[in-house]
Amino acid sequence: MAKLAFLGLGVMGYPMAGHLKKGGHEVTVYNRTSTKAEAWVKEHGGKMAATPAGAAHDADIVFCCVGADQDLYAVTTGTDGAFSGMKAGSIFVDNTTASADAARTLDGAARELGLHMIDAPVSGGQAGAENGKLTVMCGGEADIFDKAMPIISCYAAKVILIGASGAGQLTKMVNQICIAGLVQGLSEAINFGQRADLDMDKVLDVISGGAAQSWQMVNRGSTMAADEFEFGFALDWMIKDLGMCMSEAKKNGSSLPVTALVAQYYAQLSDRGFGRNDTSALIKLLR
Repeated sequence: MAKLAFLGLGVMGYPMAGHLKKGGHEVTVYNRTSTKAEAWVKEHGGKMAATPAGAAHDADIVFCCVGADQDLYAVTTGTDGAFSGMKAGSIFVDNTTASADAARTLDGAARELGLHMIDAPVSGGQAGAENGKLTVMCGGEADIFDKAMPIISCYAAKVILIGASGAGQLTKMVNQICIAGLVQGLSEAINFGQRADLDMDKVLDVISGGAAQSWQMVNRGSTMAADEFEFGFALDWMIKDLGMCMSEAKKNGSSLPVTALVAQYYAQLSDRGFGRNDTSALIKLLR
């Protein structure tokens, strides 16, 4: 049994922390809105703390899953930040989808304090978090990863070390670039089929057994055809993620023409008040 802390109990963090507790570990949680932490303790047991530093005190590994770079810095740095409460040699595992720059900056700050860090963004959405079947892409040192990996596996189906600090976040960007193009293609295909008066349930059933098959098609195709979007990964978060992809692309000289276009489509949907809809809501612009 390890002594753990978990910072951030949103739609992803809440069930992820729960899987750590179910794995037999001692877990102390922190959330900016304390009522969430109270509800988690009532459901899972464990403890809650008033600050990130308090949660991180004496923990072997501190996990974190918050919204963006600024939230990540807020829970790690400063007097109340997790880094100030962590003991020497302990590990900070960041499941936030953040920038590679933030990962590298915090890795450097951790090293100065005698701490270790792994940037470990996840893919699989809310369902993956609830079922403990997330994919975790990691950046950091191999020996530190080897220590943390068995515990990360409490909420994951696949955990892979990609490379040095920042590599996990860069891999998550690759993931989001792929999703953006897939969802736009699926949106166009479903809209085309519906305008051709095809039975899209039958169409999706047959083509999902062939070369066009994708996770997005299997898990989102039928709901897109039915105009259902009140669930899943909010498109406002995808706007944030694709913005980081575009910024990184400028640094490494890569071209992202489709990603840039889809990012504009998502921005239009957000401006129309659909920011909390699932990313599959791209099809709304074609109807």
